[in-house]
Amino acid sequence: MVAAVSIGLAVPHAAPAHDIPATVLVRIFVKPERDRLRVLVRAPVEAMRDIQWPVRGPGYLELDRVGPLLQDAARLWIAGSMELYQDGVRLSGERIVAARVSLPSDRSFAEYASALAHLTGPPLPAATELIWQQAMLDVLLEYPVTSEQSRFSIRPALAHLGLRTTTVLRFLPPDGIERAFQYLDDPGLVRLDPRWHQAALSFVKLGFLHILEGMDHLLFVVCLVIPFRQIRPVLAIITAFTVAHSITLIASAQGLAPGALWFPPLVEALIALSILYMAVENIIGAKLHRRWLVAFGFGLVHGFGFSFALRESLQFAGAHLTTSLLTFNLGVELGQIVVLLLAIPMLDLLFRRVVAERLGTILLSALVAHTAWHWMTERAGSLRQYQFRWPAPDLALAVGVIRALMVTAILAGVVWGLNGVLRRLVPPDSAGASVSAPNTNPRSA
Repeated sequence: MVAAVSIGLAVPHAAPAHDIPATVLVRIFVKPERDRLRVLVRAPVEAMRDIQWPVRGPGYLELDRVGPLLQDAARLWIAGSMELYQDGVRLSGERIVAARVSLPSDRSFAEYASALAHLTGPPLPAATELIWQQAMLDVLLEYPVTSEQSRFSIRPALAHLGLRTTTVLRFLPPDGIERAFQYLDDPGLVRLDPRWHQAALSFVKLGFLHILEGMDHLLFVVCLVIPFRQIRPVLAIITAFTVAHSITLIASAQGLAPGALWFPPLVEALIALSILYMAVENIIGAKLHRRWLVAFGFGLVHGFGFSFALRESLQFAGAHLTTSLLTFNLGVELGQIVVLLLAIPMLDLLFRRVVAERLGTILLSALVAHTAWHWMTERAGSLRQYQFRWPAPDLALAVGVIRALMVTAILAGVVWGLNGVLRRLVPPDSAGASVSAPNTNPRSA
């Protein structure tokens, strides 16, 4: 019986079909060299489904028999899923120069030179005992190009390799300034060295979509203007909000925001609180001179929230960080304008035809307050999971305090300047107007 078992373990057989891996890490190098573009990719063999890998014993790969299958896997699962572009024109004629199986402990993909040497060197010895689920597939692709100085882009549609696919991509242009990208699933077209107008357009779009898709920001903007729908008051309130969130957005993107783990959930909880406060103020009666100050204060908080959405995308800005920051902010403003252009006429129609203005303001604000309250309690619960520790009284704390005082002085100056501008924009008599004033709508009489 022992002999039979031994013979069974020694006989080669195919690896069984397997499910989609839960998490997959893919590493990519892209480097133009004279008349060719080299692309080096590492992905787990386990992600190459529907390929019957020859195995022996407890699942060791038969390395002397996997050569043709590696080429097939590289073609079907790697090269067939990526699109490379030179100056906007898709490259064709790719060639699979090498496909290798690597040990999970192999560290050659830490740098481009070692990865290339590994792929062009000898394969693993046939006697290597490597469980097929632990093996890595390394692939070297080459695309013919006309110049290494061109602008290159990639559409790496590799999310199908796993339920959650993380890709680390490193681009090595001829100028020697390496650019690193890390993204989840499929990011769409990635411009490896974008021109300024390409970065600007993509970040305007990003900011525009962010304000439209962020329900909390939408509710806050609508709450701001429910009681004040005339042009000048709306312009005053939105100007204060815009200036404030622009300050903290840019400051956070420049690394001036706290880096503690508890800071993002704190900001999210404060954003919910800002919506709740605005809704309650609408119910009890909002005054314009107080509304723009509150909009400025909460705008500082929302700016940090915008920066969290921007942080993951700044890697796609290339050398145009400042341009991307400004155009993202422009996209946010365009989104706010679209929201106001839709919301203000709808509110006017609602208050003229359906419900009295005061009653409608209370009802809408109560619904918003109810939603914001649930958001705030949920986010506060998440915040309580983090442990806050007071900083040690050292030189770093002193520098931080001085920096905070400087920022406070700058903000005070901005508020003073805004106050002067908005006083000219909105006359003092209208600034004292309150939504609690009697309703003159004939329908409500």
